[in-house]
Amino acid sequence: MQLILPNSDFERSYREYIQELGEEERYPFPLDFDHSDFPALLARLEQFRYGDDLPEGFVPASTYWLVDEGEILGVSNLRYHLNERIRNAGGHIGLGIRPSSRGKGLGNTLMKFTIEKAIEHGIREINIHCHKHNEPSTRMIKANGGSLESEILYGGAVVQRYVVIAP
Repeated sequence: MQLILPNSDFERSYREYIQELGEEERYPFPLDFDHSDFPALLARLEQFRYGDDLPEGFVPASTYWLVDEGEILGVSNLRYHLNERIRNAGGHIGLGIRPSSRGKGLGNTLMKFTIEKAIEHGIREINIHCHKHNEPSTRMIKANGGSLESEILYGGAVVQRYVVIAP
């Protein structure tokens, strides 16, 4: 199992992942990008990675795929810094696990690998947020060293802000 940058070798698996998600809310946000033109999707992800021509309010971020045996099992997004909006609701790391792969501890693995990437990028205080009612995310964040810093009401829901302090 490894964490990789998106590439064309996984187009089939990516499309199956999106189909599997159906109408559920997609995490992290790049899963909402149009994927009908796969090379254009990959180019857009690279734009975000390098901070080129980003929409207003967005910051540079890398998307990673957790893969094993040719299949994408999960997706994470690492923001290199926070602006005011995502400091309150969003944080440095967003992630999701493919529905058919949930309940197997892969969220912990994906979070661990993504925290390692954050540290490689020099982020020492890593903010990770989740909705208070999302117990699996809460457990995953705590299992990876997250300490609850605050709770805020955002968009009608309570969002918890956890911080992981890098060694």
